[in-house]
Amino acid sequence: MLKIEANWIDLRYLDALSNQNTFIHRLNPCVKLIAALSFIIAVTSFAKYEITGLLPFFLFPAVLLSLGNLPAAPIFKRLLLVAPFVLFIGIFNPLFDHTPITKIGAIVITGGWVSFFSITIRLCLTITTALILVATTGIDAIGSALLRIGVPKIIVVQLLFMYRYLHVLVEEFVRSTTAYSLRSFHGDGVQFRAWGSLLGQLLIRSIDRANRIYQSMLCRGFDGEVRLMRTSTLTTSDIGYLTFWMVFFVLIRCFDVPELLGKLLMGVF
Repeated sequence: MLKIEANWIDLRYLDALSNQNTFIHRLNPCVKLIAALSFIIAVTSFAKYEITGLLPFFLFPAVLLSLGNLPAAPIFKRLLLVAPFVLFIGIFNPLFDHTPITKIGAIVITGGWVSFFSITIRLCLTITTALILVATTGIDAIGSALLRIGVPKIIVVQLLFMYRYLHVLVEEFVRSTTAYSLRSFHGDGVQFRAWGSLLGQLLIRSIDRANRIYQSMLCRGFDGEVRLMRTSTLTTSDIGYLTFWMVFFVLIRCFDVPELLGKLLMGVF
């Protein structure tokens, strides 16, 4: 049970990282959200066989990790959690797309493998950026920024509730499995025949506790508005940050920087 509890505590680690006081953390949440969304749009707009053009985009999450004083290991650990979904999305491409793209020695590289690696790179970039956004901004500030850029209020509230109640669900799961282990003489986890009843109890307990949390929120005046302890105003640092990255994204999207550098080096040597 210690491993389960450690994983539950680990879920809140991104919220703890968002309380730091670095240059990235002090930026306006709307600016960081717009920059991240622009990054994701630019990354996903490439053709399916593009690989080299995506490489300069790694600079964006690398700079945020450095300026935001974020440890890389927890971010990459969460990235590995979605690795099976990434493989499932693109693993069938080599089976159906046999179009020859390039040749390395006697090995012919087909379009399926190229598109698979392209999808993998894009998902790694976008998911890493989303995790960094949460770690440098906080889910509440992101919700406030979504409201400011025009996202419907009901969608933002549902997003915040889903994020918060995920912790409730995991906490109830930890309690249920701990109670089961204390009452069971089996040391190899939950028995298969107990899965159904345990999941049913978990659902009932989670719904009941979620209702109690919601009622307590209403008693404290919750009306669906996202209110933050500190308000962020637009500063010259915010404008400079957003302008720099927007120009950078446009340049590396319109020009294949690795190809240009390769031609330059070939011309020099």
